[in-house]
Amino acid sequence: MTTYPQLETGALSQFPVQKNRRPRTVVNEASDGSTIKLTDPPGAVTEWVLTYAELSDTEATALLGFFAAVEGTLNGFTFLDPAGNLLAWSDQLTEAVWQIDPLLGLTGGKADPEGGTLGWQLSNIGAAGQGVGQTLAVPGAYQYCLSAYVRAATAASVGLTAGSQAVQRAVTSEWTRISWTSNGDAQATSVRFGIEIGAGDVVEVYGLQVEAQAAASGYKASTLGGVYEGAHLGDDVLTITSTDANRHSCKVKITYANHL
Repeated sequence: MTTYPQLETGALSQFPVQKNRRPRTVVNEASDGSTIKLTDPPGAVTEWVLTYAELSDTEATALLGFFAAVEGTLNGFTFLDPAGNLLAWSDQLTEAVWQIDPLLGLTGGKADPEGGTLGWQLSNIGAAGQGVGQTLAVPGAYQYCLSAYVRAATAASVGLTAGSQAVQRAVTSEWTRISWTSNGDAQATSVRFGIEIGAGDVVEVYGLQVEAQAAASGYKASTLGGVYEGAHLGDDVLTITSTDANRHSCKVKITYANHL
């Protein structure tokens, strides 16, 4: 499926980003006049309005090419939420969306750096690295930032992974936010993001986050994740205004409704 393009900076949008979510409630009115109301999660609609300024010729051309490829509002595409965490169930590492290596122990309910108990203890009882990760249906050629809070009773290191690539980050006894910006495998249509610890190591982790941009923003806990397959443009016209040589501006409206 076609994916909404990144800018030359690696970001998907500029500030301000407007995001609205409209839930739907089903109301059943009985013959006696009473009503029963039920939430209808599949009926929710999420909309974004992306405002762009100072776009280069290349960026403006990419947006126009994308608009032509999806034929305005007609065809769906994959949209990576610029205001969200791409990972699903970021605070619940035992949910089915996570892939856990067989010799990695996970213990929840640990203190986290924000004063709660949403931290996780990772324990490696194997003789090689073990980790936990999540595979996202996103293009490997895009730029991503993977981040997490980590600490350990004794000095250690953790590996951050994106597809076949990995990097090591030091872990101290204090909560520290680590991050890594990389691309996945260029031809891949999905990327597995994860965190791995060495043999015999015990590390506490909180706030795993993946964003389609060059650096980490504040942690955003997620349940559904920020990968929206089947999003649509909100308008059949894309107006790009040239403000100077190699400088352009426009607004793009994007809508996602999983019941359509």
